[in-house]
Amino acid sequence: MLARVWFITGTSSGLGRALTEHALACGDIVVATLRKPEALADLSSRYGSEALLVLRLDVTKMDELQAAFGRARETFGRLDVVVSNAGYCVLSEVEGTPLDVARSLFEVNFWGAVNTTREAVKFFREVNNPPGGRLVHISSMTGVNPSPSASYYSASKHAGEGLMEAMSGELNPAWNIKVTIITLGAFETRVMKESLVRVPQHPAYAYEGSFTSMARQWTETVTLPGDITKAARAIHQISGDDDVPLRVALGEDAIEAVLTKSARLKEEVERSKHYSSDLKADTSL
Repeated sequence: MLARVWFITGTSSGLGRALTEHALACGDIVVATLRKPEALADLSSRYGSEALLVLRLDVTKMDELQAAFGRARETFGRLDVVVSNAGYCVLSEVEGTPLDVARSLFEVNFWGAVNTTREAVKFFREVNNPPGGRLVHISSMTGVNPSPSASYYSASKHAGEGLMEAMSGELNPAWNIKVTIITLGAFETRVMKESLVRVPQHPAYAYEGSFTSMARQWTETVTLPGDITKAARAIHQISGDDDVPLRVALGEDAIEAVLTKSARLKEEVERSKHYSSDLKADTSL
């Protein structure tokens, strides 16, 4: 079986690192991108340049992304799977978050994913022969069922899911590009530890029973239930499944979050639909 060529963003740790390791262990080829390439020195030593190309990349910079996809083309000639994974989380209240902090989050989580997606689609259509490929967008259950105290993170993931879902309907079937949104549950990674940006609590939200106060305490001690290496294994399997749906809730907690949101939406629509009973334009005049 021909080895698949992967292009993965955000590979320094967490899911990106785990997916890189799993793909390599399965005999695939990986273009691993990250801001600090030295973080993958051990994998470069173990697998060599024929299986692993490590590239410095800041996904917010379009010139760097284009250069990285160019290097992938020069080195391997094709890409079979592109995983848009780079991102981080901000813990804060909406009102208490400096706008530059919120915008920086969106630059990585949303616009970085947009940049990666645009280059991936172009590569799959114009470089691969025959055209085609799998675009995997790593989202979060908070992108479907938002979490107070992670409001801007939730919003960035929600925006990403909306973009990917809409774009999937734009693609010409002849291009043979498959889009998969991974709505990820809670897996133990650096996202909730070292890379979590903590904004000081807005004084108005330090009231008794404040959800954001509880969330801040929770993140100090929590050990998340999911095994990230098992998530990487599952995503590797999903990437090769032609029958997988557009969106995959990965993790029992993610499934529960999506089903809870779905039920709540249904209830809200049922309770409010009478407001729409007489809104059609009168065409008889």
